[in-house]
Amino acid sequence: MPLSLNVKLGPLELATPLLTASGCAGYGKELDQYQDLSCFGAIVGKSISREPRLGNPYPRTAEVAAGMLNAIGLQNEGFDSFIKSTLPKMRSFGTKAIVNVVGHDFDEYVWLCRHFDAEQGIAALELNLSCPNVKGGMKFATDAGECERLVRACRDATKLPLIAKLSPNVTSISEIARAAERGGADILSAVNTFVGMSVDWRRKEPRLANVTGGMSGPAIKPLALRCVYEVARATRLPVIAIGGISSADDLLEFMVVGAGACQVGTYLFVEPDCGATIIADLKKKLIEAGVQSPSEIVGTLKV
Repeated sequence: MPLSLNVKLGPLELATPLLTASGCAGYGKELDQYQDLSCFGAIVGKSISREPRLGNPYPRTAEVAAGMLNAIGLQNEGFDSFIKSTLPKMRSFGTKAIVNVVGHDFDEYVWLCRHFDAEQGIAALELNLSCPNVKGGMKFATDAGECERLVRACRDATKLPLIAKLSPNVTSISEIARAAERGGADILSAVNTFVGMSVDWRRKEPRLANVTGGMSGPAIKPLALRCVYEVARATRLPVIAIGGISSADDLLEFMVVGAGACQVGTYLFVEPDCGATIIADLKKKLIEAGVQSPSEIVGTLKV
C-alpha cells in the first residue's frame, strides 16, 4: 500500500498533518507566493473578532534567543470585513480553511460561532481561549469551569468541528483539557505562547510596549512537547501540536507523544516556504521507517 499523508482528527479530515499556526501566516495570501499551499492540511487564519481591533501599541515584537516575543493584541479586520473580503480568498488555496475565533467576552465567542456556522467553506473553528497579551485574555484558558462553560455554549452555537486552543500558562494543562472535552470540543490544539519578556538594560526599558508578550519559536519546543504529551494522555480527543516546529523530525516527535497533526508558526518567518520542505522530508522519513500512514505512529511513545 502506498504512503498516504491523510489524517483524521475526529470529524476533521486533512490531506496532510501539517497546518499553519494562527497569527503566523495571515490568511494564506502571504504564503501563496512561496509554495503551493496544498502542502498544508489546513490554513489556520489569524484570530477574528466581531468588531475590528487595532491591537497593542508598538513595539509589538522582539527577537529573543531561539525565538520571538509578540504582543500584537489580536489586531484584525473584524467579522464583516473578513466574510466579505478575506474568507473567499482563504477558501481558494486548495486546502481547508480553519477560522480562529476570539471574543472580548463570553457572548462574543458564542455570537461568532453562531454566525460562522452559517458560512460556507469553513472546515473548523479554533477557539482562541488563551491569548496572553490582551487584557483578560487568559480567563477561559486558566479556569476549568469557565473553559467548560464557554466551550459548551460554542458547541451549542455551531455544527462545525470545534478546536479548543489551550494555554501552557496554567498549573495543570490536563485539567483544562478535560474541561474542554466535557464542554464538547472535538479537537484540542496545544499550545499557545508562553508569557515572557525582554528588556533593554541600557535604556532600562521593556522591548515590548505591552511589557510582556507571548514567547514562541524553537526554544519552547521541549515545553510544548511535554504539554502535548500530558494533554494526549488526559483526554480521548485528538490533539494538534503547536510550539517550535521547524522540521519533519519535530512533527514526528510530537506525533509519537500523541499529536495527530501539527501547526508550524514562527518558523514561517524564517523560511516562508518551509511547509513544502517539511512535507517532502516527512514523506521520505515515513517511507524509510516503513510507515504507510502518519496515524500509525501517533501515541507510540514507550514509557
